[in-house]
Amino acid sequence: MSHHGWYDRLMKMHTAPKKLLSRSVELVWSHYGERYRVDNDLNFFREGDAGWTAWQPDPSSSIFSSAADMISETRWAAFLEFAPMPVRRLLEQFDVGRLGVLAVVAYCPGLVADLLAAPALAPFVAEHTRLRGLAASHWEEIAAVHGRGGVYALLEWLGLPASRQTLTILQRIAEPDLGRRLLEPIRAALWEPETIWLLQHTPTLNEQALRHHCQATLAA
Repeated sequence: MSHHGWYDRLMKMHTAPKKLLSRSVELVWSHYGERYRVDNDLNFFREGDAGWTAWQPDPSSSIFSSAADMISETRWAAFLEFAPMPVRRLLEQFDVGRLGVLAVVAYCPGLVADLLAAPALAPFVAEHTRLRGLAASHWEEIAAVHGRGGVYALLEWLGLPASRQTLTILQRIAEPDLGRRLLEPIRAALWEPETIWLLQHTPTLNEQALRHHCQATLAA
């Protein structure tokens, strides 16, 4: 698949040769009787009457919620043994939202460096269909926007302020595995100068602090 070209180069650069010869660990889960899986080349599949077929994922769907409950940490650890080191470093910062970030890496591998610099940006990308009110995932468009304008163009596309202040705040978030309900309040708060100042001057920017400073939006 063409969207994996960049990821394939990462694999060659950061994966031990013996691992390249025996890539067989997959992530498998089910949702309302349907089975899904991801292989080590980051191809997503869904099982149907015709067997396993390629599937373009939408991390904002409840299918990913089921995966968060069903894929064990032991399985994840085995799967990540075969991932390039930059991808592993990124994914190890997530728990509930890890599979969604994996989908981002699979379809937009050119984002990995920027997401490593600001991991809290990854959940916004993963949840882009819900945040933008889209009917389906737009991975190719995300990759194209980022390819043309970098991380600031991506921020704008996601409805976040395309500013250094936004990026700095996202980089300072100590717990990047942000819950879905918190993403829209954070996005709205980042348009408020007073809240931006508070977030910039909060010593530890964890989920508790984010909820406190975004409480007006959360209550709406």
